[in-house]
Amino acid sequence: MNLANCPRCGRLFAANFRDMCPNCIKDIEHEYEICVQYLREEKGATIQELSEATEVSIKQITRFIREGRISVMNAPNLMYPCEVCGTLIREGHMCDSCRVRLTKELTKAGQDDANKEQGTRRQGEGAYRVIDKFHN
Repeated sequence: MNLANCPRCGRLFAANFRDMCPNCIKDIEHEYEICVQYLREEKGATIQELSEATEVSIKQITRFIREGRISVMNAPNLMYPCEVCGTLIREGHMCDSCRVRLTKELTKAGQDDANKEQGTRRQGEGAYRVIDKFHN
């Protein structure tokens, strides 16, 4: 039997597939039910309004959305913050501008590495190496 500390409450528990103690799992399910019930009544609610009305953290509501448990299709105003800049988004982890910036930075880093590698190869091309004498 594997024992672990619950990351949410810190209690010791027999590890399960959710890596959380049964009490916290029950609490999260209760929070989910409260959120779903509120959204059924208030389809136009924002994430801030949902959080204030249900006393469920925005972070937990965001997890419900990302897990697909709460659908943003039926709630037109329900958006959550981008993980990088905090801009409100409806899907994914990053807004479009952060995604474009990250893609550009990764492309530039890849090009810089390729340029460095070509530069080190060229340095060795012009020099006469002792081993070249034996190849001829």
